[in-house]
Amino acid sequence: MTFDVIELSEEDILAMSTVQMRLLRTAQKAKDELDVKLARDKQAYRTVAVTAGMLNSSLYDDKCEELEEEYGRELAILQDDLIYNLSVNVPVGGDDSPGTGGDEEAGYIVDYTLSYLDRYQIVRGYYLAIADPAERLAAYSADTTAQHYLGQYYNTLYNVFAQYV
Repeated sequence: MTFDVIELSEEDILAMSTVQMRLLRTAQKAKDELDVKLARDKQAYRTVAVTAGMLNSSLYDDKCEELEEEYGRELAILQDDLIYNLSVNVPVGGDDSPGTGGDEEAGYIVDYTLSYLDRYQIVRGYYLAIADPAERLAAYSADTTAQHYLGQYYNTLYNVFAQYV
């Protein structure tokens, strides 16, 4: 996969943690979808202009400019979100742990742009994959990243996991 959503060197990409790499791949897929949408919208408007006999009119050029401005706005938002999320998940120390205070790298995506409900569902899904309820509760209790990431929802999810033990 070619990464061009933001400018990164090959060394930067190789130095990324697993979570950062997932964030980058997700953002790149969203950017690729924006590229396809822009091309599709331009082609659709070109078809309309040709069938209406207005291809030589400035309307087509004006519409393309409008579509490119909208693309630029959406891309800028995507890039800003990615840069923020990458900075929040910077590995610190010599290990691969995120900068949010976790002792080990979280196995789930830590994306602070998500709502707390989405964060809750991601973390819950991750821990429900652990079959043993006691092991699940112990792992969740030791997850300091989840404490910061979920905020008030941390205790709620803890209580849910404690009911299975």
